[in-house]
Amino acid sequence: MSSPHAIRVAIVAPSLRILGGHAVQARRLLDAWNADPAVEAWLVPINPLPPRPLESLLRVKGLRTLITQVCYWPLLVRELRRADVVHVFSASYLSFLLSPLPAVAVAKLLGKPVVVHYHSGEAPDHLRRSRIARAVLRRTDLNAVPSSFLKGVFESFGIPARVVANTIDLTRFAYRKRGALRPRLLSTRNFEPLYNVACTLRAFARIQARHPDASLTLVGTGSQAAALQALASELELRDVTFVGSVPPDDICRYYADADVYLQTPSIDNMPGSVIEAFASGVPVVSTNVGGVPSILVNDEHGLLAPDNDADAVAGCVCRLLAHPDEAQRMAIAARETCEAYAWTRVRTEWLSAYQTALDSRSARALVCPEST
Repeated sequence: MSSPHAIRVAIVAPSLRILGGHAVQARRLLDAWNADPAVEAWLVPINPLPPRPLESLLRVKGLRTLITQVCYWPLLVRELRRADVVHVFSASYLSFLLSPLPAVAVAKLLGKPVVVHYHSGEAPDHLRRSRIARAVLRRTDLNAVPSSFLKGVFESFGIPARVVANTIDLTRFAYRKRGALRPRLLSTRNFEPLYNVACTLRAFARIQARHPDASLTLVGTGSQAAALQALASELELRDVTFVGSVPPDDICRYYADADVYLQTPSIDNMPGSVIEAFASGVPVVSTNVGGVPSILVNDEHGLLAPDNDADAVAGCVCRLLAHPDEAQRMAIAARETCEAYAWTRVRTEWLSAYQTALDSRSARALVCPEST
């Protein structure tokens, strides 16, 4: 229940039918605000379900986009009308045009302050290419980004941004101390080109040559699923398990069972998967790209390897397996950083962001009064 003075926040984001970082983070925010008297928050899904007779058409790619847009715009008008602040999750490229752009446009027409919550590691290229994105982001009431990496990218284009970290439930991802590491590897990145899971498989081939009992669990799905399964067969890998999509409430058990977390993206921002591994006590090996080094200092919180370098990635994993004391030292240091992602701290940052957006809107209304 909200108090009479609660800030009413419409969170425009994908529902969990689109299982990914945005949907998971939006759900965590909604769950956290649910029992908080300071904020009344609700989800405005960017992927609303159409009337039942049209649901079967969602399987047709071109029609899916059209039907979603036809349902999305009226939903925005209806739901944003009752909000004090509109909190819009944003990715890049076409997704920016189809999801956050309509939400920002409707919010502006309704006179509502807007917080754009931009997550994409593709920001450097997206902002360089898109005049529309640059123009929109310069006119929001506040841009929130989850990492200092993205803040720097925004500022390089003359776009102000505030860092508000992603949040994680530290009670769900329980820390477990690992002694001698078993070669049980985990990856939880979706099977899309920017995450370069193929490099993970190539690195695992080298790891398994040195540790024949090594296993790899891949949690995720995506456009490259079939190609990655074919690559695993081509490399003659053993004990590779393609789990598919896993509900957010169940993902913690995969971290609990693993001894090394491995990811090899070519483009990234602030991966929640790395924070989940930190919280669970799983030593991390990642490629040194995008915003990853802003949360993982090499040889302090884990190990970083060059992009798309399977030999170097495998070498980092084998180093951890050979030196469990080093791995334990890094895991302890990594877990200590997770306090920055606890809800008690992130809550304060979001309340400040919402108030800043409200104050910005009020200041503009005093200068240029308008009816809404």
